[in-house]
Amino acid sequence: MLRAIEHKKGAVLILDQSRLPHSITDIKCTSWRQVSRCIKELKIRGAPAIGIAAAMGYALGAEEINAKDTGTLIEKLAPVFEGLFESRPTAVNLGWALQRMMEKARLLAGEGRTVRQIKDALWREAGLIHKEDIRINKAIGVWGSQFIKDGDVILTHCNAGALATGGYGTATAPIFLAHKQGKRIHVIVDETRPVLQGARLTALEMREAGIPMTLITDNSAGALLQQRRINLAIVGTDRTTRNGDVANKIGTYSVAVLCKENKVPFYVAAPLSSIDFSMRSGGLIPIEQRHENEVFFVRGRRIAPTGIRAANLAFDVTPARYVTAIITEVGAFRPNQLKKIASGKGAGLDAVRYVP
Repeated sequence: MLRAIEHKKGAVLILDQSRLPHSITDIKCTSWRQVSRCIKELKIRGAPAIGIAAAMGYALGAEEINAKDTGTLIEKLAPVFEGLFESRPTAVNLGWALQRMMEKARLLAGEGRTVRQIKDALWREAGLIHKEDIRINKAIGVWGSQFIKDGDVILTHCNAGALATGGYGTATAPIFLAHKQGKRIHVIVDETRPVLQGARLTALEMREAGIPMTLITDNSAGALLQQRRINLAIVGTDRTTRNGDVANKIGTYSVAVLCKENKVPFYVAAPLSSIDFSMRSGGLIPIEQRHENEVFFVRGRRIAPTGIRAANLAFDVTPARYVTAIITEVGAFRPNQLKKIASGKGAGLDAVRYVP
């Protein structure tokens, strides 16, 4: 299974996903600014993976600081936090991971630890975030695979696999586990314009796992749903608000509406770290606007005439009413039941009773 990121010998190695599937190349980051640039330029993408990268970037930033005392270290870490935080605005995991790293540094400074001890602890904390993500992904797979039946055809949009996470994936975790359980499944992969994360990344992951799949253009999903050739859809999320609204890759809203129209369940795989309980609804989520060249060009070749403009929204928001269930590492929930998670009263499998 391909891995998106790792810490090795004082550097952060990031798999350059912009080159996939044609080339497997690591970018060796020795400064936090390099990590930030990789996040901005989609060398690494996917909410959980971005969070891990930010955590490792923060630890790398600490290493770059020449401080004789902890007060100076904490002070000089502030611009590292801000620089990484501004890399991409929509995915909540980035801010969540940075906040955790910052609090760890301040806690240790308050305990009287040395500069070196704090730097070492930050690397350990980043590694812990990475390991936790893999464990969370596998738990999502356990909860989510219950909704996949033998013979099902599953629609995906964008990439929420190992490449978008610490490993194993969120939306792909139930698919991988269902396949491992011996269920005969088939995955329909949306190409996901304009950056083609489905065509380049999800298709690659399915092929490497030996899972039968078919790649389609994004505007084919509606026809297949109308023809009853898809049994369910599973997507990831970059930020889910406490009312169950979901921000995910542009085009997700269209898929959700089409699923609702054709009475096909639409599931969202959402690790708790991607649920923003501080945000009331999806209308408040900042939506990243990316450069229009991503629309004009495909793999370096211009496909549109010059002298025109393009809109390039990176994400859209799917209202909770279109979501059948949100699958987390502590159980599967209807959107209006997310408050059970916030209150620590997760009901697990009992929270969702879907009847086809």
